[in-house]
Amino acid sequence: MQNISKVSKVFLYLCTLSGILWLGGYLSRLLLTYQLFEPRDFILKQYVTEQNLGGILVTMNSSVTFTMIFYLLFVISFILFIITSRISLKEEGWLFVTLLIVLITMPFELYLISFDYKIVTKVFYSSFVPGEILGLYIKRLKVLSSFSLIEIFSYCAIIFLVVFQPLKLKKQK
Repeated sequence: MQNISKVSKVFLYLCTLSGILWLGGYLSRLLLTYQLFEPRDFILKQYVTEQNLGGILVTMNSSVTFTMIFYLLFVISFILFIITSRISLKEEGWLFVTLLIVLITMPFELYLISFDYKIVTKVFYSSFVPGEILGLYIKRLKVLSSFSLIEIFSYCAIIFLVVFQPLKLKKQK
């Protein structure tokens, strides 16, 4: 993988940076969101009241925007890296598995981003009803309930694949 062009290196850098920022933001966003609810049935905790719910949702909106933008940047730069680098996926099995993980999880994440887009536009561009935004958060958490956890573990596996590069075909001399 040493013989890649400078354009490919730029896309690789953007992919790595946006992937790290997205994964960290995604983890923190999930932790923040789950802190609003009791462990079962998505009932708000006692400290979340009608008076402070709007402020909490406006504050959380920045993390929603952050993860949405960096995920899209990650996917675009990763695909552009694969195209511009012209790396043989047969020889670099770890990159092939990484590509499969990204492509398999992408439709599900894009579906969840559709909820995020609704949340962001309602909070930023209108006077919103906190209950309606909270309903979108709950629907997002319920619709693909365990997918977020699966996605986090999958992307941690990508980190392992990139660091150790297993499944790499050794060239015979």
